[in-house]
Amino acid sequence: MGAPPVTSPGPPPAGLDGAGAGALLAEVRASAGRVLATVGTLTDRQAREPSTLPGWSRAHVLTHLARSADAYRWLLTVARTGTEPGPRAGSAAPDRAPREGAGRGAAEPAADLRNSLDGMFAAAAAMPAERWSTPVTALAGWRHPAWFTLHRAWRELETHHVDLDLGRSTADWPTGYVAWALDGTAAALAARGFPVARLTATDLGRDWALAPSGPTVSGPGHALLAWLSGRGSVERLRAEGLRADGPLPGPPGWPLPPVPGWG
Repeated sequence: MGAPPVTSPGPPPAGLDGAGAGALLAEVRASAGRVLATVGTLTDRQAREPSTLPGWSRAHVLTHLARSADAYRWLLTVARTGTEPGPRAGSAAPDRAPREGAGRGAAEPAADLRNSLDGMFAAAAAMPAERWSTPVTALAGWRHPAWFTLHRAWRELETHHVDLDLGRSTADWPTGYVAWALDGTAAALAARGFPVARLTATDLGRDWALAPSGPTVSGPGHALLAWLSGRGSVERLRAEGLRADGPLPGPPGWPLPPVPGWG
C-alpha cells in the first residue's frame, strides 16, 4: 500500500450552503445532547469537584459553555437580522464566567447550559440559507462567515466534554470532528512556523505537511489533536527526526484563529 496523501494546509472552505449547514448543525446538536446527558447525572458534589482545567470546577466549565453558546446565538442573530440584539459581552466575559460558576451545585449550571444551547439552536434554526455566508466578528476581532459559528460551538462542546472528566476521553471524539479540527489546526500551525515537518493520523489515512524541516509526528487522529489542544500527552504518538534526547516542541495555545481566514 502506498503512503497516505499529503495535505498541504490551505484556506478554510469558501462557503457552506443550507444543506451543509444543516448537516453541521445536526453534528452540533448531537454533541450538545451528549454533554447534556452527562450533565443530567451530575451531583452537587461532582459539580464542585475539579475539572481537568487548572482552577476550574466542573460547574466552571458548564458556565463557560453556557456563555459561549450565548455568544454564538448573538452572532447568529446579527448575521440573520443585520442588527445587534442588545449589548455584546465584553472581553472580560470569558474570565467572569468561571467566577460566576464558582460554588454552584449541579442543577443551576445544568439548566443554564440547557437554556443557552436552546437559544443558540433556535437562532440557528431561524437562519435563512442565504444568510449563512454573512460575515460576523469574533470577540477576539477576527472575522468569519456565520456558518463557522457552528464549527466553533462543535469544538467547544467536544473539547469541554472531555474537560469535565466524567468518563469521556479524546478517543470518544467523532471522527468527523477530529478530521475537521486537525485540518484547521494544521493550517494555523503551518502559518505560525510550528517546527514540525509533518503530522500523520494513522487511523484516518491523512497527512499534513507543516514545515520544510523538523520531526514527523504520527499516531491516532484523536491523540494528535489531544496533544495539539493541550489535552493529551505524546505517549500515544510516534516522533521521528528529533535531535538526540530532544523533546517534541510544545504546541501554542489552542484553539487558533483559522488561517488564512476570511479577512
